Amino acid sequence: MSSANPISEMRVVGSLALLYVFRMLGLFMVFPVMMLYGRDYIGQTPFLLGAALGIYGLTQAVFQIPLGLLSDIWGRKPVIFIGLVVFVIGSAVAALSDSVWGLMIGRALQGAGAIASAVLALVGDLTSEQNRTRAMAIIGASIGLSFAVAMFVGPMLAALGGLSAIFWVATALAGLGIIILWAIVPNPPAYRSQGSEGLAIPALFGRALKNVHLLRLNLAIFVLHLVLTATFVAAPLVLESSGVNSDKHWHYYLPVMLLAFVAMVPFMYVAERKRKVKGVLLLAIALLIASLVALAIVQGLSAWWVSAVFIFFTAFNLLEATLPSWLSKQAPAGSKGTAMGVYSTCQFLGASLGGFIGGYLVEFVGVAEVFWFAAACCAVWFMVALFMLPPPYLKSLSIPLDKAVSTPLMMTSVAGVVECAWVAEQQLLYLKVDDSFNQQNLDDYLQSL
Repeated sequence: MSSANPISEMRVVGSLALLYVFRMLGLFMVFPVMMLYGRDYIGQTPFLLGAALGIYGLTQAVFQIPLGLLSDIWGRKPVIFIGLVVFVIGSAVAALSDSVWGLMIGRALQGAGAIASAVLALVGDLTSEQNRTRAMAIIGASIGLSFAVAMFVGPMLAALGGLSAIFWVATALAGLGIIILWAIVPNPPAYRSQGSEGLAIPALFGRALKNVHLLRLNLAIFVLHLVLTATFVAAPLVLESSGVNSDKHWHYYLPVMLLAFVAMVPFMYVAERKRKVKGVLLLAIALLIASLVALAIVQGLSAWWVSAVFIFFTAFNLLEATLPSWLSKQAPAGSKGTAMGVYSTCQFLGASLGGFIGGYLVEFVGVAEVFWFAAACCAVWFMVALFMLPPPYLKSLSIPLDKAVSTPLMMTSVAGVVECAWVAEQQLLYLKVDDSFNQQNLDDYLQSL
């Protein structure tokens, strides 16, 4: 798509973001109600309900990188279509189930429809370089929006028809996503339909897994989503034990989450504009620990409990927005898609483990112990984060090139080139450059080869 049509590009991104919202709503709406309405299912226990809450993350982690790579072979839209169809099947299975095992199978199928990598790659195919950052930001915001909406839509739907109502709505939303995919989203240009920087590259996995800076970020997102899922195993039970009807839980979740989104904005400004990312990260983890300790101590609905939930979501939203930005800056040249693929896999694995462990603790130990466990995980994370280095602030470039170049020679010959990588599978030269970089110097150097 031409960079001369930014408005049409943003319309395409808007349609993809809407597709993303529909799918994520279907996953998130069960978070605040699974532990409450799941009691109606045959064979249920707190552990199995926690497993049903988190199992989507396990299958998502297994399939999201392979499906992304497959979209390079079959095409983006066919793979996204297949993922949405699998999600529809999973939602219908869960809606028709009356046992906890059927519920778990449905949730596992929902997660197996892992379209995240293919959607992000399609965004890269359909947007120009200058609009891509804004496009990715819109997609990221759509995920946050879907989570906030799910917090009040989920309890209302469950009050009307139990978990089945949520899963039928998820089925319908995924069906609408399929219509949007084929009726509105265009096919990517053939020359850009392979080798998107949004995809993982198998040859670079070893490099990503050995990078200590990326490993710390992978641990960060793993713990963050482990803690989120575990918290949603325990928090609804606290509200219920305090006498709040399940259909009224959204009265607490929604305003707290909206205020938390507003509260995180000044911290984001300091992190990005003032380049104080590490300080903001450590502060957010500390707030997360404090909120979880408070939730463990204050066992019952009160102003203190609501304040702790507010602090939790402020810190969570801040970390959810900060970590991908840090990863993008930290990933070596040419490895952004690979680094993001490993990062997302860790995120989903954390969500899965949070459901399993949270359910186990509720059943065999206690609700307060879920919060203590989550706080302990965040404390370990805080210790690791102390050794993280602030990310470099460099500009990324990708240039089509059909022959290999000497990385050391280019870095010494072209001023401002800090990192350089040529990926044979993509026939692309990836660069990270600082403010002293001049495009003409690079063009002259490449012409001399």
